[in-house]
Amino acid sequence: PDMLSYGASALVKSVTADMLTDLLDVYPAQDAYAIMAIATLRVIRPAIACSRLSTHYNRTFVRVDYPGAALSPNAVCRLLQRVGQDGQKRKQYYQKRLAAVAADHHLAIDGTLKQDTSTVNDLSAFSYKARIKGCQDVSVLYAYDIELMEPICAEVFPGNSIDASSYPAFIRDNDIRKGIIVADKGFPPSRIQNELRERPDLHFLTPIKRNDTRIGNNHMLDYDGVLPGIGKHIMYKKCAIKGGRYLYAFKDQQKAAAEEAGYLTRAEKGQDFNVADYTKRKETFGVIVFESDQDLPPKTVYLCYEDRWLLELVFNRYKSDECLNQTNVQGDFSLIGSEFINFIATVATCRMIRKARNAGLLEKMSYHDMMDDLSSAWRRADAPQHPASDDGYWIHTLNTVFDELEALGLSTPAPKPAPKKRGRPPKSPEAGKLKRPRGRPRKNPIPD
Repeated sequence: PDMLSYGASALVKSVTADMLTDLLDVYPAQDAYAIMAIATLRVIRPAIACSRLSTHYNRTFVRVDYPGAALSPNAVCRLLQRVGQDGQKRKQYYQKRLAAVAADHHLAIDGTLKQDTSTVNDLSAFSYKARIKGCQDVSVLYAYDIELMEPICAEVFPGNSIDASSYPAFIRDNDIRKGIIVADKGFPPSRIQNELRERPDLHFLTPIKRNDTRIGNNHMLDYDGVLPGIGKHIMYKKCAIKGGRYLYAFKDQQKAAAEEAGYLTRAEKGQDFNVADYTKRKETFGVIVFESDQDLPPKTVYLCYEDRWLLELVFNRYKSDECLNQTNVQGDFSLIGSEFINFIATVATCRMIRKARNAGLLEKMSYHDMMDDLSSAWRRADAPQHPASDDGYWIHTLNTVFDELEALGLSTPAPKPAPKKRGRPPKSPEAGKLKRPRGRPRKNPIPD
């Protein structure tokens, strides 16, 4: 084709140059280009089927950015198999990303469940949420940089694998030596004592249950103050306990009001209001208490747990298995290979969100609307590599889309004329001509 969709693929390319370099250091060039091409297409069109990859590859600038990528259904199947079978190359790629983490950054480890109802792989299994969802899942654990809010590495586990067994394996398999393990309630830190002992820079941050006796024994509900710079009314308390561990308590007033309203609504419907139970629960509405083996500022602890939900929103874009629309790409190795590409797509999405936020675009529109606008920016296939808004190679692109491209640094703005001065310009006096006296001429002029 002589014209291709430019904007969305250009944004992905602008934030993934280092990722392509790392892939080329680990994989053959053809595989690296194919991996980046699939990841880019999944960012542009989430849940795209493997059978549609070639179509959208040939209608976007992805074919220009990553030439020669083989994306037929059979070629994609073989690629996913190769990526999934070669765990050493995946580990080598993750090690490059782990080595690039800044020394003063915090690394959090968390997990998510992804729906997978395949009958031909061993990773799909009923998780603890199966009684609610009614379907099988796979479990994906990932480590992410809290300051950058982007994943560093990931690994696939069976859906019925509990955190207590998955976390130690994830730490060992990826050789994670530093970071903070952010886990859900009920995760016992005692299950990773060996890993913590062997890795002095590895720590944990685990919420404890509201009925834990340590909360009352250490007066964790007698708060020390309000967290600054959060934008919410969050009260906090920090307390050192025996064993070199610390407790951090936080109370969100908005969540407390919502939980109290929900409790009263259920009591009203059930006609079973209990004064003693209400009085006991009222103190813990909106409260979350963490246990950690590290002395941290309370604000850092709160953001470690709060920011993980922002990343969950990004992972939700890649939680569907609709892309695996054929039986021959539903096996264990293919699923692992597909999740590796999803990992790259997730990192790209995190970076794109950060870039759009810094450009001020997300204050005016949603991320989805921005991507929709950028996808409408078409450009001739023979256009120069560095576009300008007035170079004449654009195809029916709106001025509002040009503004977004320029804000993201994807197009050089057209030179604009200097602004004119406000008001009417003054008249230039004619040389040698006397000015008429001010006022209305007299009817009877005074004689000289």
